[in-house]
Amino acid sequence: MSARPGSRWEADLLPGYEALEIPLPDAARAQGEPDDVEMVATLVRRAGGELSEHAVLYLHGWNDYFFQAHLADALSAAGFAFYALDLRRYGRSLRLGQLKGFITDLTEYDAEIGAAWDLISAEHEHITLLGHSTGGLTATLWAAAHPGQARGVILNSPWLDLQGSAMVRALGGPVIDALGGNRPTTVLPLPDTGFYARTIHASLEGEWDYDLELKTSPSPAIRVGWLRAVLQGHQKVAAGLGLQVPVLVMTSAKSDFARKWHQGLHAADAVLDVEQIARRATRLGRHVTIVRFADGLHDLFLSRRDVREQALDEVVRWSGAYVLGASLAPAVGALPG
Repeated sequence: MSARPGSRWEADLLPGYEALEIPLPDAARAQGEPDDVEMVATLVRRAGGELSEHAVLYLHGWNDYFFQAHLADALSAAGFAFYALDLRRYGRSLRLGQLKGFITDLTEYDAEIGAAWDLISAEHEHITLLGHSTGGLTATLWAAAHPGQARGVILNSPWLDLQGSAMVRALGGPVIDALGGNRPTTVLPLPDTGFYARTIHASLEGEWDYDLELKTSPSPAIRVGWLRAVLQGHQKVAAGLGLQVPVLVMTSAKSDFARKWHQGLHAADAVLDVEQIARRATRLGRHVTIVRFADGLHDLFLSRRDVREQALDEVVRWSGAYVLGASLAPAVGALPG
């Protein structure tokens, strides 16, 4: 699959970037979605493209889209051509009448990731995946299903397990599985305190001026079919993905699920359980680096300046050793002695 005939890169909503729509004509519509509204994904890059042997493809998380230009700046300076993909029903790709973020199987994203991969690989020899939160889960599953494609995998607070006690997860799984198969668009009444948005948006107590129509607060409705798809992804990770490429997993040093606002939420992951991420990360593959950052937010690259600079520095150093530098390093058998 590729971009539609005659399609081209157009000016993006981010200054200095351009976007290309990827049509998804075979994508299934959810109940209630209009049949006459196209399903698309959107690939974003710096205007004019970048010349490099290496590229990185960024996958966003739930209720998100690509707006982190400082991330692209850092990776471009490190030697990567930067690309980001707004998945179907998210951000630039969301169309009127569609259920925001909805999917019933994470493998459905193979269509747009594969199309983006074809477009990027036509210009760059090596591609590294970078995923945040649910996008981190999607990235690992795609890399496992397509061995030999990704040069490496970088994960920013990936959602690798369902937070909560083992009993809650054990009891909830069968219920979600049954309901998700029969009534996938059913809304789950899950609360959203808005605390995470409070820590990041410039109109509240954060510093980032992203589009509140594309990344909303409160979050969109959580639907049971979507949660079922995520849980099925978690099960695959728990069984072991066997990735053969280097993997970098980064998380905050702590989580805080407070029900009452306090300033400490500016220095913790208020979305996912970082201890569970660290434990489950060992199931990803044979070569996994786990790095924890004191005072990090859920999206480490949106943390306060000193923390996000540490996270970006770690990505650059790790990439230099295991991705960018790997093409220059001799095989062990070729070393003298």
